[in-house]
Order: sequence, then structure tokens, then C-alpha cells
Amino acid sequence: MRQGRNVYSTAAIFLRGRMAILVLFAWAYGIGTVMAATQTLATGWRFRLAPGSAAVQTHPEAAAWRTAHVPGSTQTDLLTAGVIRDPFDRDNEAQLQWIGLADWQYQLPVTVDAATLRNEHVELVFDGLDTFADVSLNDHKLLSADNMFRRWRVSVKDVLHVGSNTLLVTLHSPITRLQPWLLKQPYALPGEFDSAFGDEPKGKQTSNYVRKANYQYGWDWGPRYVTEGIWQPVHLESWNDLRLTDFHIAQQHVDADAAQLLAQFDIRADHAGKVQLQLTWSAPDGSRRSTMLEKLLEAGDNHLDLPVRIEHPQRWWPAGYGAPNLYHFHADVVVAGKVVASSERDTGLRSVELRRQHDRWGRSFAFVINGVPIFAKGANLIPFDSFPERVTNARVQQILQSAHDANMNMLRVWGGGYYQSDAFYAMADKMGLMIWQDFMFGGAVPPYDDAFRENTRIEAAEQVMRLRDHPSIVLWCGNNEVQTGWESWPDRKQFAQAIGLAERARVEHGMRTLFGETLRGVVQRYAPDVPYWASSPSTDFDGPANVPSDGDMHVWDVWAGSAPIEDYLRTTPRFQSEYGLQSLPALATIQTFATPADLSPDSPVLRAHQKFDSGNGNQRLLFYIRKYYGEPKDFASFVYLSQVMQAEGIELAADHLRSARPQSMGSLYWQLNDVWPGASWSSIDYFGRWKALQFHARRFYAPLRVAPIRRDGHTDVFLISDRTAPLDAQLRTRVMDMDGRLLHERLDKVHMPALASTRAAELDDAALLQGADPHRSFAVFELIEQGKTVSRQLLYFEPALALQLPEPDLNVELHDSGQGIVLSVRAERLAREVWIDFGSLDAQVSDNAFDLLPGERVELQVTGAADIVSLRDALHVHSLFDATMRQHAPIVLKAAQP
Repeated sequence: MRQGRNVYSTAAIFLRGRMAILVLFAWAYGIGTVMAATQTLATGWRFRLAPGSAAVQTHPEAAAWRTAHVPGSTQTDLLTAGVIRDPFDRDNEAQLQWIGLADWQYQLPVTVDAATLRNEHVELVFDGLDTFADVSLNDHKLLSADNMFRRWRVSVKDVLHVGSNTLLVTLHSPITRLQPWLLKQPYALPGEFDSAFGDEPKGKQTSNYVRKANYQYGWDWGPRYVTEGIWQPVHLESWNDLRLTDFHIAQQHVDADAAQLLAQFDIRADHAGKVQLQLTWSAPDGSRRSTMLEKLLEAGDNHLDLPVRIEHPQRWWPAGYGAPNLYHFHADVVVAGKVVASSERDTGLRSVELRRQHDRWGRSFAFVINGVPIFAKGANLIPFDSFPERVTNARVQQILQSAHDANMNMLRVWGGGYYQSDAFYAMADKMGLMIWQDFMFGGAVPPYDDAFRENTRIEAAEQVMRLRDHPSIVLWCGNNEVQTGWESWPDRKQFAQAIGLAERARVEHGMRTLFGETLRGVVQRYAPDVPYWASSPSTDFDGPANVPSDGDMHVWDVWAGSAPIEDYLRTTPRFQSEYGLQSLPALATIQTFATPADLSPDSPVLRAHQKFDSGNGNQRLLFYIRKYYGEPKDFASFVYLSQVMQAEGIELAADHLRSARPQSMGSLYWQLNDVWPGASWSSIDYFGRWKALQFHARRFYAPLRVAPIRRDGHTDVFLISDRTAPLDAQLRTRVMDMDGRLLHERLDKVHMPALASTRAAELDDAALLQGADPHRSFAVFELIEQGKTVSRQLLYFEPALALQLPEPDLNVELHDSGQGIVLSVRAERLAREVWIDFGSLDAQVSDNAFDLLPGERVELQVTGAADIVSLRDALHVHSLFDATMRQHAPIVLKAAQP
């Protein structure tokens, strides 16, 4: 073949070590017991530009050895050393591209004692190298790595000596390494986003050809920082005679009556012999059980099964459907009465089905957990940072908790990033967040050579084995947008025409083989209890991708195609796995990278932090803002209105999808989080600040929801329930004018079936308005259960631009209740999209981005480190009335009365 040959070498010395949790074990052999352990290699590292790199001449300041951090990357090490400026500040991105074009070296003195070398096996393990890396020890070459997502293990017993040893890792720029080769090829495979910095010719992207996180080459929501580094931990493992390479709880069948499991042990043994497998487990209610089995080991690799049956299991449930119960399993391998290896797992017992049934709308796409069809409510998750080593568990916890708090039950881990940490999936397990897990292909067309495919197969096997005990993972998906891009994107169509029929067939066969067979085979072998899906969006290679009647769908006519937001109502996919509208982050976030002089939509700095359409995305934002709301009166209002537009637009789409249940069974908007501070489709910005969309999501993803959906002067009122039991409630409908005068009202008894959307009313504008002015009137729909309003939605008869919004006369009080700080907000007249802002202070409010009825008052909890005086000084309250070029009045801030 002509593409990719000899680029992907698979290290011959790679051993198939499994990602088991193994800290310490002993093996009774001969006359004694030799203890073996793991030595973490985390401190003492140094780094420099590799001698001979062209960057030595232009950046001599980086040529000397400096302190390095492992895990880490060259960019963050240079920043810590003071060699470069903050990569996220202003427009520094352009000046820092040289880092990803250079080669680098990392060096570590490794001290080894005689006891370590007396072990029969001493192995060096890299949990992750980014990406092309040559590793040597004491000038002896050990391995050449070529995949960011793989673990690398090599024997070093014969290379180490007692005392100090020198470990050297040379990292090669993937661009500099691959570009000369690519430019000699008859064509370049279609990629994603061309570099804005001239380091790669247009249409000649190297990212397709390397197993590295695609987003680091730049995306339409994040910067181009092509990292190099030792991005995962490094350690020495020493052992004798036996190593437990993997421990897994396979779920053969789980229902309410029983869970039939297999505790699976993979053991590498130097000698044949008898072992005893012991398993103890703790149930969520605290009860404990155990079992054991004797087995014979053969010399070499052994796979052993220990059957387990648990009666009436306490099953794992998604958020909103029950407790996310977890069992704790502890495994021991025992020889001659002594524990020689141990491992443990936390896992949840559940059944997962991707239901694909033919019906009157086509073919369904629905997740069924423990027999219960679940409407998936959530968002797409991108990496947490441009530099993965900066992501802390606290930051992951904050984002996942925010998703849970917004009534989400599913996140899609998008395929252009990297597989998340063990801690991430453990948190999702505990929160009941279902994870749709893409393999790491972000949309570019992959090479079709055997070496690339085998490299990916090994990667996939390692990652599936690492993650398969997490009950939160309910789908493995081959890629993001590879199939739909190939079928429908103009550049792909032109490419397919240019290369000819024979080569086109080879490219297509390569994609089908990789995503339809290779990755599917890995999941079926190592995690058969979890469904596999070839691509998103797709029909799993059973017809064209991205169709509303079958499979999942990405809907981008709105925003990408500048279609009206109401067009969300024109399509009802079986599962909408991507759709989105952009917004700017909070002004306080913008001020972390921009100066006051930069605060205009088309300033160089704002364009540098707006990646859509080469920096022109702010004009797209203004297009939608002007269409629906009017002209922002200043930059702060532009920021605010971008978030309001995003929130109200996504709310319309989400309500439509939920109202269409069971025709539609999923809503995952793009996107939850950010990799840096900038404009994007996120609902939570880089610093964890909730945008208006996140607050709206908490309401439109609530378990009970009233959703009035207006089309062409006609409103259908839907009552949506995610509860597993039916309920009786009341629907109150009011029509009011904006000063608070009640025009008419009715109260109806309603019955809401379980797990359903029910059309409760069909009303046209004339019936609702009864002659009232549509520019000054609105409808209020409230779902009432046992006297309490559980959902409320306001309906407007004109776009905000055409409404005659009154001055709301907002009155604000801030006081200490003795149990915390409380903010009270009251509106004399209708207030749309009230937004409370404390600037850069550490302060969060319990609700935001809400409408207040005339005369209505709400009390909100304020949390954070700021004191009440600072809060009062920093407080700003906005609404739509004072955001556009119209007469506006100042907000009245009152001190609380003693």
C-alpha cells in the first residue's frame, strides 16, 4: 500500500502486561519467600531540547537541563521553569508552536539496590508515553513507542546495575517526524482542522497517522498545543515466579433474582504448580461472602475462572432510577497457604442493552439498564485541559458533580481526546452517570495498513481491559464522525473522487475493518456485556450515517449552517448525540486572558480564543443574538446575551427531544466542559463556572417536566416523566401581561404514565391570548404535584427582540441568615433571564438564569469564600431588559434590615 507503511512500528519487546491493580505480592519458592514490589519513578527527572534539534539555535534557553515533572509535558515543564509565558494568556499560542515541532529529552537517575536485582524479573513500565519515544537505560536501547494510549513494559534486569542508573527518554515531534514522509505520498488522508500557524501545509495533516489525542492539534473550541512528554506514571516492577496480570469480574447474566459472575484471573507463571483462588466480596448493604477454588497453573500465561452467584443482587442504577450500588471484590492467589498476589475491584452489577427494534418511526436506539428503558439526558465531554497532567481529581469531581446536579444521567467521552483516568470512571460509577465511551478517533480518515490497525487493536484491548469493570460504561463506540464525514463532507467527497475507485475501495474497506471488525472484536472478547457501536453518528454500518429514522444523529444545521433555532423542531432523531450553540464564558473568565483593551468581539485576543471559523465565530454569535434579542449595548451584555441565546436554544431542542419519547431516546448536547478559557459550546467554562445553559439544563433535564412547544402559532403542552411509576398531578395554565395582570387561568387534573411523554394540551395562540397583545403577554405552565410546583415553563408569543419588556424594577437583598448568606431577588414586573454575577469572587448562587413573574420573589443560597461585604460590593444583577440598546434603569441594591 502507499499510505502509512513503516510509520507505525510495534515495539518487538512489548510484553502483554495487563493493567491490574497490583501493589505488593510474595511468592513462596524453594527455601524462602522473596517479596516483590513496585518502585515509582516520579521524582528527579530533568528535561531539555534534544541535541541536534533545530530549535536549539532559535531557543537556546531551552537547551540546558532543567527540572521536569512526570507525569507531564514539555509545555508545562517550560512554563514551570519560567522559559515561556502562560500558553492560555492573550494570543501567546502562536508564539509557542515551536515546542511541538522540536525533539526533547527526559532523563532520570534510577537508584537500584541489590535486593531488587535478586528478583528473577525486573521490568520497566511506562503507563503512557506521548507519543514517538525512544527509551534507553545505561545507553542500552529498550524500546521505541508510537502510541500515546498504550502501556509499555520491558525487562530491564540484565541492563540495570546496583547503584545509580541513567534512564533516557527521547521524544520526537510527531509533526517533524511524519511531515517529510507525508509530503512524499501520492495523497494525504482527509483530517480535521488545518493548522493556523503554517507548521503544516493546508490539507496535509499528520494527525491522522499517529495514535495521539487529536484535539491537541487544534479544534474549533481549543488551541493547538502538540504535546510531548511522559504523560502517565513510570515504575519498576520486580517479581519472582508469578505475576497476577489481570483480575476481572465478568457479568454473564444479571437480573433481579441473581447475578451469575465469573471472577477471572490472568496469571503469568514461570513454573507449573497448584494455586488456590480466593474471592471475598462486600455488598452495598455491608454483608460479606467468600468462595475459593483450587487450580493448576501451567508455565506461561494462564486464564482462570472462578464462578460466583449472588442471589437477589443490589443492582447498579443510573442517576434518577435507583442507587448506583457497588460491590467490592477482593481476590487472593494463594500458594502453600501464603498469599502471593492480590487485587481488588469495585463494580456494579447491572445488565446493559442497546435496544434496536423496528417500529413506526424506523429503528429504535435506546439504552435499557436492568430492563428499564432510560431516556439519556446529558452532554458530550471533551478533555478537561489542553495539558492532561494539569487535571486534578478535584477538578474532575467538580465537573461530574455539576453534570449530576443538572439531572444528567449520561456523558459521552468524545473520541478526539484521550481515555480518562481510573478516578474519572470510579466517580461516574458512584454518581450513576452512564458513560458512552468513544475509542480515540476524532473524525479524520484513518490509514488502512495492517501495522496501524494492529497498533490500535493493542491499544483498544488494553483500554477495554483497564475499564471494563466500571458499570458506568454502557457503550463502546468506534469513533466520532468518521463514517458521516466520509459520506457527506465536501472535502471527503472531493478526496474520494480524486483517488480513484480502487484506492477509494481500499480506504473504505480499511474503515469498515477497523471500526466494524477490529474494535468490535476487542469489545466482544473482553467486555461482551457492553454493546459496541461502530461510529457516531451511524447505523452501525447498516446503511447511511446520520439519519433521523435509525441510529444516532448529530444535528448541526443550527449554528454550523446558520439555520434558525426553531429548526431544532424540524427533526426528531432516534437519539441526538450532538447538537449545540456557542457562547462566551463569564466575563471574569475572559479577564483571565484578556486586558480591557481586548474586550471587543473582533479584537486579536478575542479572535485567538474563538476557534470556530478561524476566529470568525463571534460574528456567528452576534448573528444569533441580533436575530432573537437585538443589539448588545456593551461587551458585558454581549457575553450575557451569548449565554442566554445558547441556553434558550438548547432548552428548546432538549424539550423537543424529551417530548418525543419514545421516538427519541436521548439528548446529549455539545458540550459540557472546556479545555481552556475561550468561546465554545460548553455549559461549564474552563474554571468550572456554570454558564446559563448549565442552570437551564438542571431544569430541562428534571425528572418531571412541563414542556410547552410552540410551532407556527400552535402550542403542544407535554408532560414528561422519568419516574418508573405513574402519577397524578395538576396542570395550571395562566396567561398574564408583563405588569402582572392575570388575563385568565385554568387548572386541570392530569395523569402521567411512567417513563413517558404525554401531550396534555393542544392550544393555538388565539385560544391562549384571547385578544391580549402578544408583545406584552405570556403564558405560564406549571406542573403541580401534591400542592407543590415541580416544573414551570414560561411561553412567549414573540422573539425577545419583538417583546415590549418592561423595566422589571429588581430589588435585591443580601443578608446572613445565620446558616449562610442568602440573596433575595424580587421583580415588580416580568424579569426575563435574571443573571446574578459576583465577578471574579469565589461565590456561587443556588440558581441563576431564571425568569421572575411580576411580584415574585426568590431566595438563593450563596456559597464560597467571599465575605458578605465583598459580595455586596461585587454584586451585579442583569436581565434581558437592560442588555440591549434600549432604555434601562439601574439595579437597586439594598442592605438587609436588621
